[in-house]
Amino acid sequence: MKLVDQVNEEVLSKAVERAREQGVILPTYAQQRDPSKVPAKIVERLREIGLWDVNPLNLFRITWKNEPKPHGGGFGQGNFLEFPTALTGVEARIVGIVGRWFPTGAHKVGAAYGCLVPRLVSGQFDPTTQKAVWPSTGNYCRGGAYDCALLGCSAVAILPEGMSQERFAWLKEIGTDEVIATPGTESNVKEIYDKCWELRRERGAGIVIFNQFEELGNSVWHYHMTGGVIQDIYERHFKTERSRLSGYVSATGSAGTIAAGDFLRTLHPHIRVIAAEALQCPTLYQFGFGEHRIEGIGDKHVPWIHNVKNTDMVAAIDDEQTMQLSRLFNEPAGKEKLKAAGVPEETVEGLRNMGISCICNLVSAIKAAKYYDMDGRDTIFLPLTDSMDLYDSRLQELTEAEGAYTAARAEAHFARYLEGIQTDHVRELSYFDRKALHQFKYFTWIEQQGRSSAELAELWDDDFWKEIFSREQVIEIDRLIDQFNERTGLVAGL
Repeated sequence: MKLVDQVNEEVLSKAVERAREQGVILPTYAQQRDPSKVPAKIVERLREIGLWDVNPLNLFRITWKNEPKPHGGGFGQGNFLEFPTALTGVEARIVGIVGRWFPTGAHKVGAAYGCLVPRLVSGQFDPTTQKAVWPSTGNYCRGGAYDCALLGCSAVAILPEGMSQERFAWLKEIGTDEVIATPGTESNVKEIYDKCWELRRERGAGIVIFNQFEELGNSVWHYHMTGGVIQDIYERHFKTERSRLSGYVSATGSAGTIAAGDFLRTLHPHIRVIAAEALQCPTLYQFGFGEHRIEGIGDKHVPWIHNVKNTDMVAAIDDEQTMQLSRLFNEPAGKEKLKAAGVPEETVEGLRNMGISCICNLVSAIKAAKYYDMDGRDTIFLPLTDSMDLYDSRLQELTEAEGAYTAARAEAHFARYLEGIQTDHVRELSYFDRKALHQFKYFTWIEQQGRSSAELAELWDDDFWKEIFSREQVIEIDRLIDQFNERTGLVAGL
């Protein structure tokens, strides 16, 4: 299985010309993985550019290793936040990699790049005549729209009408061609798919749909980029003679980010990969359904690209817990309580780097540490996919609904939602359980989305994922990117 199996030269020529007109140079996967490989002249120019600016050079900031600065930053070794025992209540070291310093403030811009660029450099997407459609529950369509704005092509963002207003406002601000709000909230993914089928019928070849839930480029990008930066941070900051990289936690969402666990298992065979989801919509936990408030994680189906064979546990997290912890972590009274409990002030201020789904990941990591009896030798990583910058409206809504956040509430929430974390609502997956979840894909992907039983069976084969995630895949894409850049002539003109 290859991400790129053919090249359409006629379309590719038009894509090259558009990139030349827009001044677009595409970063390779190797450069996103290791920004020290980015040409020095590009690094220098970035010092004059804001992190969120709609400037083609910001494609080179699609990396976990941006300097944590809103304007003019260079590159570092990866940003992370360690959660101390005073906050987690466990001896295991729990570490979040910070996605706030991606353009758009969320790591999904990387997943979108991983879906779009292989098609662009192989002539499978024509930016001069086709619109890129980004079905999403929020950040992915923002990332796709941003990538399109940098590349000078048209984008259609699809997301539920109940998502945070920050998302809708920003999409309009950058001039997204179409923003389509579908019925429902976070858990209404099928309604997004239905809109995609409607667009296919109406517009035919005039659109290309980049469905993050089935685009293998999403998983491939996270396997190499997210998995790679976690390994780098572990080796540089946490590895000792007695340490163990013992866990990786990710809310499933589109199942792109959880693919980092596949990478980490190649280096740490005994790692536990934990999938987090909302208790109110326990799809993996209980084949269940429902509505919930943990924005950014999707549900009610198993994504096509989720290699469930590599998932060891499911943790179902109460959305009320995540919402109240968002107040504890961000309201003044909550911060004071954390400091009084012994959490360092630097850490307390760093909690702003966590959006709602990140809090879900943190609670899941604490549950896993307790369930598996982890101690100080163990390190668990989790992605902090976005920050509270995208959810201030939710904090305001909670204040309006519940009143001011007081010291008494902070005390109660610390006791109940941090100190009170137990191993309830977790499901350790046997081989039988994993196969059942794999077969559960049938009802979405074969009955609704046109996939075949043969394709589903292929996903259960370990060799399928070895080929998809192989180093040769990204080497081939990088070769096509280099050829694309050479044809535009822009690198030579730096």
